Amino acid sequence: MAKMKTQKPVRPPLFDRIFPPRILSVGDHSVQKPRSRGWLIALVVIAAVWGSVVVTEFNLGIIVKRGHQFTVILAKIFNPDWSYFSNVLSPLLDTIKMSVMGSVIGSTLALPFAVVASANINRSGAAVAILRVLLNVVRTLPTLVIASICALIFGLGTFAGTVAITVFTFGIVSKMLYESIETIDMGAFEAMEALGASKFQAFWSAVFPQILPTYLSHCLYSFEINIRAASILGYVGAGGLGILINERVGWRDYEGLGTVLIALFAVVLLIENTSQYLRRKLS
Repeated sequence: MAKMKTQKPVRPPLFDRIFPPRILSVGDHSVQKPRSRGWLIALVVIAAVWGSVVVTEFNLGIIVKRGHQFTVILAKIFNPDWSYFSNVLSPLLDTIKMSVMGSVIGSTLALPFAVVASANINRSGAAVAILRVLLNVVRTLPTLVIASICALIFGLGTFAGTVAITVFTFGIVSKMLYESIETIDMGAFEAMEALGASKFQAFWSAVFPQILPTYLSHCLYSFEINIRAASILGYVGAGGLGILINERVGWRDYEGLGTVLIALFAVVLLIENTSQYLRRKLS
């Protein structure tokens, strides 16, 4: 007679062995009460905060001791020296011009590259992969690093800033646009190819009208970002308001700095509201 194999009792998980669940008896029935995980979440948060403090050398005592200086500086910033505004106007216009030119050129260059990087348009997987890697490299470089390189190559001034914004816009718009192209309906494109149209003719007639509102929306969004980015390019000699900001901070002229920041804020607010209105009309 064959021996019957006895099954070994299944051991509960380690967590349940250390912290066994509570069993409530209700008459002849036993009910397992759900275990609260609040203490575990609190423990993880405390450990994460403590690890951040150790790694970053965060010191709350310094904030308590020196934190009031924020209010001192902010009080001076919000009490701007309007006599300094005449010095702000020209760099502010340079910042706007750099943003406009860089956004237009970068967005225009991004269109053909985004088309080639779209897997539903370009059937060559190797070409798509290589181009996307290049676009990722361009997009990874911070704007200040690009501006520093451009300042070394082209010299100090707004031209270097315009080139830096162009490169940054190119990377951002290309990424967003090829992702948008890959979500469109390709039926009309494939039908035109089947009727003998070239790939360019099929794209221009069947795809471009579908992506045009999205493309313009991406361009306006990048322009919003570029206005803020262009304001700090002067830190590396690429022109714009960054030169004044760096200069006022260095001289501890917070009233003059307030004039620069308030003027920049007004321009950014106007451009963002206009851009959002236009993007709503396009959607």
